[in-house]
Amino acid sequence: MTRQDGKRPATLRTIAESAGVDVSTVSRVLNGSPAEVARAASRETADAIRDWAARLDYRPNPHAKSLRTARSNLIGVLVPRLSDLTLATIYEGIEDAAARHGLATFVMNSYDRPAEQRARVELALSRRVDGLILGDAHEDARFADEMAARKVPFVLVSRRAGGHPSATCDDYRGGGLVAEHFLRLGHSRVAVIAGEPFASTGLDRTAGFVDLYRKAGIEVPAVHSAFDTTGGHKAAEELLRRRPHPTAIFAVNDFAAIGALGAVRDAGLRPGEDVAVAGFNDTPLAAELPLPLTSVRSPMREMGTRALELLVSILGGQQPASERLDPELIVRASTLPRG
Repeated sequence: MTRQDGKRPATLRTIAESAGVDVSTVSRVLNGSPAEVARAASRETADAIRDWAARLDYRPNPHAKSLRTARSNLIGVLVPRLSDLTLATIYEGIEDAAARHGLATFVMNSYDRPAEQRARVELALSRRVDGLILGDAHEDARFADEMAARKVPFVLVSRRAGGHPSATCDDYRGGGLVAEHFLRLGHSRVAVIAGEPFASTGLDRTAGFVDLYRKAGIEVPAVHSAFDTTGGHKAAEELLRRRPHPTAIFAVNDFAAIGALGAVRDAGLRPGEDVAVAGFNDTPLAAELPLPLTSVRSPMREMGTRALELLVSILGGQQPASERLDPELIVRASTLPRG
């Protein structure tokens, strides 16, 4: 039998011969549940089998596969707003990793509202998803606890909550990196634009910064804001009205930092000189601003990849530990050395 393009269709046997494994191993890797895959082959062997399947243009019969398993091979992803570059990059990592495991994903926005969270999750569960990745967890962990009590397989990404499995940046360390940088530059009058009070990202980044300054004997004021340019601008305006005003501001995400740069300018001060400003995540926009932004680089795509891998482990019956990925400070002109 040939396909319409004239090529002979690849079979499980041709993949097995190419990969040097048994046909049964190929079948379990390409058609089995995550637990079956984990039992059938190592991660390296499973990746090699999937690679050969792609190279040989193997096309499984989805109807036949559905008769062999009750799984949907569908993963639901919930984020506050996919328009956020950070969340979009995280989702790219999730989607790429899911494809390698033969899984499909779809994403929904919750706008960080608990009622929307619940409605979107119920919609996902009605579509018989195998599991969920939640990027909108609130620090009180109430909703995550509910999901755990219902025995819904899920992983948190970007934000932590309670003791639930998560893939995040080491946000506390990232805040500390900015504090170390500001202290080296000689800034003693500093402030933090701390983000939303319910998000672990802002809370941990703020704590990492404030704790290091406290060890140096300096108390740091913090103002909460939305994770956007408008919120950052308003928060910076409030901080700059204080006398004396801070000489350095740490905003817990890049968009709030961009808003802070605008507020510094509008106050008749020179961003990067009169007031240093640093952000977090190092989105692609940070390096391209008229005044390039110092920012903590978080491994956004890798967070998504690791969250999907954690979920696959959970679906395979394992209890993986949370992962904290390393941040890196990228210094640019928005935090110039003091003359």
